Formats: sequence, C-alpha cells, structure tokens
Amino acid sequence: MTHFAKPRLPSAKASTSKKKNKITTEGLWTKCPVSGEIVFNKDLEANQMVVPKSGYHFPIGCRERIRGMVDADTFVEFDAQVRSADPLKFVDSAAYPDRIKRYEKDSGLAEAVLCGTAKIDGIPVSLAVMDFRFCGGAMGAAVGEKITRAIERALKLKTPCIIVSSSGGARMQEGIFSLMQMAKTSAALGRLAEARLLFISILTYPTTGGVTASFATLGDVILAEPGALIGFAGARVIKETTKQTLPPGFQTAEFLLKHGLIDQIVSRLEMKDRLTSLLQAFQTHRYRAHKVPTAVPFPAAVAAAT
Repeated sequence: MTHFAKPRLPSAKASTSKKKNKITTEGLWTKCPVSGEIVFNKDLEANQMVVPKSGYHFPIGCRERIRGMVDADTFVEFDAQVRSADPLKFVDSAAYPDRIKRYEKDSGLAEAVLCGTAKIDGIPVSLAVMDFRFCGGAMGAAVGEKITRAIERALKLKTPCIIVSSSGGARMQEGIFSLMQMAKTSAALGRLAEARLLFISILTYPTTGGVTASFATLGDVILAEPGALIGFAGARVIKETTKQTLPPGFQTAEFLLKHGLIDQIVSRLEMKDRLTSLLQAFQTHRYRAHKVPTAVPFPAAVAAAT
C-alpha cells in the first residue's frame, strides 16, 4: 500500500464544529514490489492483478481467475457440498472446525478449491482452481476429493482437465488423511492418461509441498505464471538438510523452465489464448489419431484394382 499522507479538508463550519472530514487513499492504490510503481487498484483489478509495466503478478482469487480463463457465463460449479471434516479432532491454538469457519468467512469460499465445467473458446473442459486464501490452499480430504471428482468428470465427459494450483501443500490438521490425497489424485490422473485425455497443469505462486509432489507436476503440459514459487520443501529446510549452498532463485518458474521441469511460462493475461491453442491442437491430434478410413464399396474396390 502507499504511504501518502491523508489530506484533510477544512470543516464546513469551523466556528461551530471542530470535526474535520478526511479523504483517505487507503485501499485505492497498490505499490508494485518489483518496480515500485503505484497502481490504481481498479486498474489493477481490470488487468487481472498484473502490474502493467513490470508484469508482476499479484495473487488472485479463484473466481476472478476463472473469469479471466474461460468463456463468459460457461462455468458451472460442481461438488460445492464437499466440505472439510475433522477426523482427528485436531486442536492446536484453536480447534480445527473453528479455523475452517474463519477461513470461510475471510475468503468467502467453502473450500480451498473451486471445481466445475466450463468452455474455453467453445471447447468443453473440466476445471479445478485452488485458492490460497482458504487455509493457504492446503490439500485436505475435501480438496483431494473435489480434485479427484474433477478428473473423473473429465473422464466421464471425455474432455480435457485443467487444474490451477496455489497451495502450501498438505493440510496438517488432517494428518494421514491429507497425505492420502496425493496418491488418490495421482491415481485418478493415471486413469485419465490411459483414456488419452489431456491434462494441463497450471502452477501459480505458490505451489509447494504435497501438491507439487502429486498432481501439480503430472501434467501432459505444465504451465506456470511468471515468478511463481514452485517447490517441495522450503529453501531453508533443504539447505540445512543437504548442507549445500543453493543456487539463486532455484524454486522459481524461470529456474524450473531453464532446467526442463515445466514447459512454458505464461502471463495470466495470455493464459486463455495459450490454453485455447493447446486445446485446439489436442482436438486436432485426437481427430487424426481416431480417424477411420472411409470404407470403399466392394465393386468400386475391384474396379480400382483392375
């Protein structure tokens, strides 16, 4: 946020009142952490939270992301009723159910992922978009179930599946139930691959932990937003474990692209166009792969042979 001094207007009736009206700039402007550019929030929101000059990508909510990715009015949500349970009766400084209520209130979401179907340039897809605002996008049993259902929906409808990751990893409050989702989602993607259906994985800031170690890195095509933090363990943990000096930026999308772990870095502003190109190419490939030569009637075949 900016540090502009808040200007004050003189009171309308200084002689009878000492109250002063204030004009506040709080919530109107945002400062780019890279370039220092001051951007009007309405302009930033209209640009999908991407700073125009520097290209810095601020976090964005799942609903806003979906609006920027798919055709207007085509997204239909599924599995909204799937919610987090408390199988371990987990309590730290607060009970897990109380934390869930707070996450719901703060984010306006029922879970850390929003799933459904949509169309991109008229092409049907099954979609799952994670949201870091809900419990840091952590994957618990409900998140794993919703993502698995999104994959199975792609199988049923024979459509491509697109998953956008934004997560700190497994949800510690659910223990082994959370870790089981890594195998569950990966197995579902195995069935999708057997059916020769496309899976596009989009990695955003941050994609870490058990999400990185499972479905997020299993895409047929793996895209990432510029500057996205992508990794398994934190840099400090890795350094202390390996006792090695780590290369600068080794957990950024740019580093991973250079070393072949992702396929492309795509700006949020260009994501829909890139997805359209990929989906169209996949459709063309599937058509050619499954095209059956037209049968030639027997008399015509004999005539052609002679």
